[in-house]
Amino acid sequence: MMEENQKIEEEQKERKKKDYFFFVKNPIRYDVLHLAWPILIELVLGSLFGMIDMMMLGWIADKALSAASVASVGITNQPMFIGLSLAQALNVGGTAMIARYVGAKQPHRVDSVLKHVILLNILFLAIPLSTFGLLFTEEIMLFMGAEADTIAAGATYFKVIMIGYLFQSFNMSITAALRGIGETKAPMRINLRVNFLNVIGNAVLIYGLFFFPALGVTGAGISTAISHFLASILMVRYITKKESPLKIDFKKKFTYNKTVIQNLIRVGVPASLESLALRIGVLMFVRIVASLGTVIYASHQIALSILGLSFQPGQAFGIAASSMVGRSLGAQNLKKAELYAKETRRLGSLISTGMAVGFFFLGPQIVGLYTTDPVIIENASMALKIIALVQPFQSSQLILAGALRGAGDTFWPLVATFVGVFGFRVFFAFILVSKLELGLMGAWIAVLVDQLIRWVFVYARFKSNKWKYIRIK
Repeated sequence: MMEENQKIEEEQKERKKKDYFFFVKNPIRYDVLHLAWPILIELVLGSLFGMIDMMMLGWIADKALSAASVASVGITNQPMFIGLSLAQALNVGGTAMIARYVGAKQPHRVDSVLKHVILLNILFLAIPLSTFGLLFTEEIMLFMGAEADTIAAGATYFKVIMIGYLFQSFNMSITAALRGIGETKAPMRINLRVNFLNVIGNAVLIYGLFFFPALGVTGAGISTAISHFLASILMVRYITKKESPLKIDFKKKFTYNKTVIQNLIRVGVPASLESLALRIGVLMFVRIVASLGTVIYASHQIALSILGLSFQPGQAFGIAASSMVGRSLGAQNLKKAELYAKETRRLGSLISTGMAVGFFFLGPQIVGLYTTDPVIIENASMALKIIALVQPFQSSQLILAGALRGAGDTFWPLVATFVGVFGFRVFFAFILVSKLELGLMGAWIAVLVDQLIRWVFVYARFKSNKWKYIRIK
């Protein structure tokens, strides 16, 4: 008994030396916090930097140009998010496999998985989608429901962003692999560095500070693309270091591995279909909202920007759940996998609820940081109240879906997304906005219903425990 107490004391001393969470007695909670906090900081600050970018566009003196610039970012981001979602879906398979191999004490298999994921991302997603976006920029924006002023403001921005997507998809593959092995601090440091530089670059190029010309929304696109390129350089430098925990040798000849491809297809295809369904559904949803006009769509885009911040606790703890569940299942510890999933959901939901309270009561003040337009403030503030109600369901389903993906169970998140987005979000938005003419409020009520339905599907699948027995070769 004395030896056991001494061992616990030594472990606590070691924790105190390592990080800020030495006071946590529950080892499961300690592991969750230790892994999730860098992801949470990275995502939250990344969203805040994105919100600042949007605020900068909202501060452009010409009100009409300002609204068109904000709307153009929203319009062009939606098709680009399809590419990002497909890349992320492929990375889901890579994360699940890498986490399993690390848990099963087979780290030598990580190099092959990562190289397969990077090549598939670049050759089959990034290059084709960037080329398509560059060739058909105005047609895509027109299809999205953009009005003439929005296309005029954002066409060049879209082209620049699509070039940056080449580097962004590469960075996402490296980040997913690092998170799979449990390394979350390195991506955080790199992304915070380049995001900070991006904000500075945005200010310089949007307003024409120093000797640079004022490029407006195009300047924001150039700064963002450069930041993705710098992040790629820093990522490669990190993973090629001898002390890097992610071992990859770019000098080693690439060898096609049938088993890796089979696993990526089995895990990644449902995840890709889920992302594709989500983005197509959102595109349809955006077209419905865009029909309300540029000013109302700008209000919607500001609300989406703030919603993106509220996503981050769910996403951060969902990513942590993927890594810990995958490694636990790789080590054949089913009980521990379940405990990790439940603890990540508990902590992530607690943080999201706190944010929801702020959105509900401080909506006008938050939106006021973006614009002084009273119409936009009124509409976006109303949307924030509905976003606050969305939070409990959104956070829970994001985290549990992350746990399912870490187990390689990507089919049921696909079903949840397909039913929620097409069966409810798009349908309700059409009825409430186009038929009942409830405007932006109707659109956001549709989002609330969608999140509730997705939560029901994902929670039911998690409670079935069938995800614990999915095999990865």
